[in-house]
Amino acid sequence: MNWPDGIFGTHRLKTQLARLDLLVLDELGYVPASKVGAELLFDVISTAYERTSLIVTTNLPFESWTEVLGSERLTGATLDRLTHRCHIIETRGESYRLHDAKARTRRSKPTTDERSSNSPARATNSATVDDGTTNS
Repeated sequence: MNWPDGIFGTHRLKTQLARLDLLVLDELGYVPASKVGAELLFDVISTAYERTSLIVTTNLPFESWTEVLGSERLTGATLDRLTHRCHIIETRGESYRLHDAKARTRRSKPTTDERSSNSPARATNSATVDDGTTNS
């Protein structure tokens, strides 16, 4: 499918994506795509097919992808390209982000001794960064 240059700068985007050795599509299906968005995604995947390494992360089983892409035909064609000569790594268990958030919550809860202490609250200077570490 050829996209006009004016639609979201797609020609420039396609040119940039074609130069990549690896393309990561993270959280695919987190938000349903519009018809144009689904077609653009298919075009990107088709362009990358057998030329660029792709990593796709999603929490959706393949049978739910039609809800995201909107068309059984488009979903079938997309999955055909993604699953040909691929390695599917399926993981189960608690989300890493959820696990990390729970751990941070447990670390930040004051102990019984700290809550009952009559000492004034101490100010701290710390910042949390995206990787979950705290810099003091």
